[in-house]
Amino acid sequence: MFKKPQIVSILFVFLIAGFVLITTNCDFDVGALMEKIEAESLWEDSGHADRTSEAFWHWDEDDPAEVSTRCAKCHSTSGFEDFLLDDSVDNAVPVGETVECEVCHTDPDNGTLRDHTDVTFPSGVTIDELGPEAICMECHQGRKHSGDVDDEITDAVVPDNDTPSSDMGFPNIHYAAAGASLYGTFVQGGYEYDGNDYDAKFGHVKGYTSCIACHDPHSLEVRIERCGTCHTGITDPKNIRYYGSFVDYDGDGDMTEGIYYEIPDFQDKLYEAIQEYARDIGFPIVYDSHSHPYWFYDTNDNGVPDGSEVSDTNEYESFTGRLLKACYNYQVSLKDHGAYAHGGKYLIQLLYDSLEDLNSVLTVPVDIDDFERDDEGHFDGSAGPWRFFDRYGEVWEDCAKCHSAEGLPYFLENDAHIAQEPSNGLLCTTCHTSPPTVRTVGAVTFPSGASKDMGDSSNICLNCHQGLGSMVEVDEELADSSPWRPPSIHYLPVGAILYGTEVQGGYEYLGKIYAGRNTFPSHNGRFDTCVECHMGTNTARETHEPSDHNVHKPNPEDCVFCHGYDVSQPNQGYDPSLFKFSGIRPGSIPDFDADGDTVESLKEEIQGLEIALVQQAGIVFGSTLVGHNGSFYIDFLPLGWDENDTRISSFSDARLFKAAYNFQMTYREPHAYIHNPFYIAQLFVDSIEDLGGNIAIYTWR
Repeated sequence: MFKKPQIVSILFVFLIAGFVLITTNCDFDVGALMEKIEAESLWEDSGHADRTSEAFWHWDEDDPAEVSTRCAKCHSTSGFEDFLLDDSVDNAVPVGETVECEVCHTDPDNGTLRDHTDVTFPSGVTIDELGPEAICMECHQGRKHSGDVDDEITDAVVPDNDTPSSDMGFPNIHYAAAGASLYGTFVQGGYEYDGNDYDAKFGHVKGYTSCIACHDPHSLEVRIERCGTCHTGITDPKNIRYYGSFVDYDGDGDMTEGIYYEIPDFQDKLYEAIQEYARDIGFPIVYDSHSHPYWFYDTNDNGVPDGSEVSDTNEYESFTGRLLKACYNYQVSLKDHGAYAHGGKYLIQLLYDSLEDLNSVLTVPVDIDDFERDDEGHFDGSAGPWRFFDRYGEVWEDCAKCHSAEGLPYFLENDAHIAQEPSNGLLCTTCHTSPPTVRTVGAVTFPSGASKDMGDSSNICLNCHQGLGSMVEVDEELADSSPWRPPSIHYLPVGAILYGTEVQGGYEYLGKIYAGRNTFPSHNGRFDTCVECHMGTNTARETHEPSDHNVHKPNPEDCVFCHGYDVSQPNQGYDPSLFKFSGIRPGSIPDFDADGDTVESLKEEIQGLEIALVQQAGIVFGSTLVGHNGSFYIDFLPLGWDENDTRISSFSDARLFKAAYNFQMTYREPHAYIHNPFYIAQLFVDSIEDLGGNIAIYTWR
C-alpha cells in the first residue's frame, strides 16, 4: 500500500502524534491522519498531480509562462477557485500548478468537500442537485456541443450541406468529456441529427451513478472490485457488457464482448466514409489525434497523416456541413477514452447516424448492413416512451410506473404513484430486487377493475402491458355529452387482449359472447405466459445473458417445429427458413375475414377485418375513410392514407366512437393476432354489425 519513503514519513508522524498526546493530553484522530496520508499518496500518483503531463506543462514556453483564463479553470487549482467565485476565470495563472486538494476540498486537512452541486454544460443545460461528482464534471464535460457544429455551418452561409467552405471551422470537444458521454442527449455533447432521438444519461443501478462511485477520487482509477457485485469475474472494465445491451451493434456475431469492443468497427467505418466523402468533393482528408487542429489535407491522398501533412499550415479548411458533422462525432468518440462505459450506446448512435448521413451521398456507400443502432425496447433509451418526457423535466405521476426506471418498483412497494426523473429505459432493478432475484408480484388490477394473476413473474409484465382503457372507460366517456374525442387504450395492451373478456379491454357489445384468456391450447400448457414465450426456454435467455436472439422477443427456435412449414403444403415437413411470426396460422383458425383464403396468416386474417371495419365506418361517417396509426382519417383522394388526409378528431356518433376504440387495439398492440386472435376478430365483426354492416358472411361468429 505504501512506498518506503512514505513508511518513513508515517513513522515520523506517529512519533510527533505521540509527543502531542503526551504533552498536551488532547484527543488526536490518528485514523483521520492515516486516511489523509493515504489519500495524498494516491493523488500523487494520479494524472491530476502529474506535472510532467502536457495538461500542466503546455504553457511553460509561453511568454509570459501562464495558463490562460480560457484554460485555467481545469488546468490549475487557482483557476478553478477563481471560477467558483462567479462562474468565470478573471486572471491567468502562473505555470506550476496541477489539480490539487483545494479543487475538491474547502479544508483538505479534514476532508471537507466543496458544496458545489450544479454544473452547466456547453449546451447551456444545467444538471443540478448532484453530489461531489459536480466538481468532476465542471472540467470533464467537453467544450463543445451539437449547437456549436450547427453554428459553424450557419455562419459559413453555404447553399447546401455538400458545399465546401473555408469559413467553417472544426469545433474541438476537447479531452476526457466524460460528463458529455454520460448524460447523452440531455446535454448534447455529440452532434445529434435532426429527426433522430438519442440515449440520455446512461442508466445504472443505485449506488453506481456518480463519478466517485466508480472512480477512486484520489487515484482516479476505476474501482473494478465494485463492478464484481453484478459483473462477476471481470478484471478489466473493457470486458463489461451492460445487461441491457441485447444487440450485436457491430454485427460481428459476438454478443458477449464488452461494449468497448463494439465501438471500434463503427469508428473504422466512419473514418473510411469520411475519407471517401472528402475524395468525392475533391479535398482528401486525414486525421491525427495528437496534433491540433486534428484534421489536415491528405496532400498525397494515401489515407494516412504523413509528417509533412501534420502542420498548422496544412489545416483542413474545406469542410462541408455534412463532413463537419461526421468529423465532429468521430472525434467525440475518441476523446473520451472511457466513453464506452460512460455512454457507449449514445456513442454508437452518433457514429451510426454519421455513417448513415454520409452514405446517403457517397458514390460507393460504406457497408453497414449488419450494424445496429438501437437496443431492445425496454433498454432503448432513444425511444419515445423514454424521451417523450424530457421536455417536461419529469415523468408525470400517472405515467411514471411504466415510463421510468424507478416508477414500477415504487408502485409495487408503496401501492402509489409519484413523478420520477426521466430515465434511459429500464434498469435491472426495475424487475429485480437484486439481480438475479426477480421481484415477487401478486395479482394485477386492470383498468376495468378486474384482477388477474398469471402465476409467475409475468405479473411484472402485466403491470405495464395492460393498456389504460377498457369497456368501462368507454361507457363512462359516452355518458358525457358528445362530441367525444378519439378514445385511447394506450400502447402495447398485451394483457388486456390476452385475457379478453375476463378484463374487458375491448368494447364488448350487449348480448354477445367473447373469448376469455387465450391459453394457447395447442401448446399443451407451454408458452402461455409472458415469460415462457418472451424469455425463451434455454438457460442463457432465462438469465438474461445475450444470445443469438433478442432476450425480450420470442425465440423462433421455440416455434419452428410446429409453425415452420408451408400451410398450403402441410405434408412437406417443417422448414425453419419458412418461419415468420407474421406468417403463423394454426390449423384451428377459421376464415376470419371471409375472403375464402384459408391458408393466409393470422395477421392477414385480422388485417382483412380491419379493412372491412374501416369501410363500414366510412359508410356511417359519410366519407371514404382510411385507417392510419390506429385512427380513422378522411381519405382525401382517395388512394389510401397520405399527408393530405384529415384525422377525425371527434365523434358525435356513439357507434363510430366504439368502433374507433376497437380498431385502435390492433395498432396499439401489433401482435394482437397472436395474443388473442379470436377476441380481436369478435370485436371487429361486432363493431361492423353495430355500424349496420352485413355480418352474415362471417359464419364462424
